Amino acid sequence: MTPIVPEHHPESRDARGPSRRSVIAGAAGLAGLGLLTLAGCTPARSTPTIPEAAATGIAKSGGRLRIARPAASAAETLDSASSLSAYEYLGALYNRLVKLDEQGVTVPDLAEEWSATPDGVTWTFRLRQGVTFHDGRRFTAADAIYSIEHILDPATASPQGEVLAAMIGPGSMSAPDPLTLRFELLTANAEFPSLLTAYQCYVIPEGSAAEIGTTGIGTGPFRLSSFEPAGTGSVEAFDDHFAGRPVLDGIDFYSIQDTTARVNALLAGQIDLISQTNLDFATAQVVSASSTATVARSANAQWYTIPMLHTSAEFSDPLVRQAMKLAYDPQAIVDTALQGTGSPGWDNPVPPTQAVWLDDQRAYDPDKARALLKQAGREGLRTEIYTSSYESVFTPMAVAYRDQVKQAGIDLVVRNASSDSYYTQIWMQEPLMVSYWFTGRPIDQLLNQIFRTGSSYNESAWSNPTFDGLLDSARAEMNDDRRRMLYQDAQRVIVDDSADMTPMFGDRLVGLGRDVVNYREFGFEFDYLQIGLRA
Repeated sequence: MTPIVPEHHPESRDARGPSRRSVIAGAAGLAGLGLLTLAGCTPARSTPTIPEAAATGIAKSGGRLRIARPAASAAETLDSASSLSAYEYLGALYNRLVKLDEQGVTVPDLAEEWSATPDGVTWTFRLRQGVTFHDGRRFTAADAIYSIEHILDPATASPQGEVLAAMIGPGSMSAPDPLTLRFELLTANAEFPSLLTAYQCYVIPEGSAAEIGTTGIGTGPFRLSSFEPAGTGSVEAFDDHFAGRPVLDGIDFYSIQDTTARVNALLAGQIDLISQTNLDFATAQVVSASSTATVARSANAQWYTIPMLHTSAEFSDPLVRQAMKLAYDPQAIVDTALQGTGSPGWDNPVPPTQAVWLDDQRAYDPDKARALLKQAGREGLRTEIYTSSYESVFTPMAVAYRDQVKQAGIDLVVRNASSDSYYTQIWMQEPLMVSYWFTGRPIDQLLNQIFRTGSSYNESAWSNPTFDGLLDSARAEMNDDRRRMLYQDAQRVIVDDSADMTPMFGDRLVGLGRDVVNYREFGFEFDYLQIGLRA
């Protein structure tokens, strides 16, 4: 199998924006501050908490937010459909037809309402009136059709293209009038609107694909004023946004490659927010104890996995896979690897916050795990588990899992691979590895994209016809209660048979200045309209 760079990792853009604030001289200068050495962090508090200012507060009208983001590839683009998109800019510049709320429910954005025929094949969206792009053009259904066609174009190589191509064929989209968008799907899908919530599905003006990567023209709350790939950039408040003017006057982006430099800049008051960096527990404690910065916790924002390659000699036997799951207690992994800042997954990839989550905890039974290995002829199983410094939790999770399964007679050797090549040379190639995704995916996309037979993002290469059939049945079921039951049955199959372990969901620990108010994050995006600086 040839691995692909996973779209769930914004850092996979290969390598990673002073606008008007000369206080920040760039990554090299920030690294020289010498304020913090991450490896030597000494805990100052028991658990980072979200102070009131991080959750809510009175923001002054205006001001500029300074965001530090990891360094990017020189090929990065403002084209949201691309796998190389400058992710941090997207929510400021664009809107989608629909979006997800914190419970995973599809809610309006550029579309005000939608409906389907009883068979789930024909979907009609009614679009907002009076929406304008940053260049003054009026938004219409033609723009939405063009944006989706751009995602579907093989030349775009959009990570969402494969998802939508299974349902949208040539001639599937039409505009009966400028504010009505109609889809005639190739197959029924009761969850179709949710698939338009992906961050690749932002709407761009008709005919703009060739230049959108540098112009960033959208309908979002901010308009682009400057953008340098892998460098600095800024956006300004868009007064004509359909939901009203944002609180801030603008946002300045700075590209800082080193995590230590980003944290140092935050502690020094030179930036206001660290984007795309999940602070490790010890660093979060130092940040939250400082006078200039604090930590916001986004509950269950990251979903951690330990895939077992289904096609490998080690894990092709379902008895061995069951043993690997029964041999560990996910709560112990949370307590050790996350210091309690998360929740146990019990090998179910659906976050507990989603309405379709199956509340059915599997057993923890190392003695039974040992017996299953003996039955499979693999007693005393010894193999390697691969990790890297790509993400701060990877190695603590791998070590905690290794220690947990010893009681079942499983002997794992932790192998640390280079972070630069982890997702090209290890992921989806070695029999046992660690990985992660961002939560916030709609249930149909989560189960089909990550677990369906043959999906390019099926990181364990698992295949189960019963599971695939449940997904097909769920897509065709228009009754919400019956569809939820089908998705829950699919979750049971994953827990019982799949080659994927989900030890935990991790809270994302976000570093931000103490003057930042109304920071609310879901699905790795925050509310660009309401975020502001303390009055």
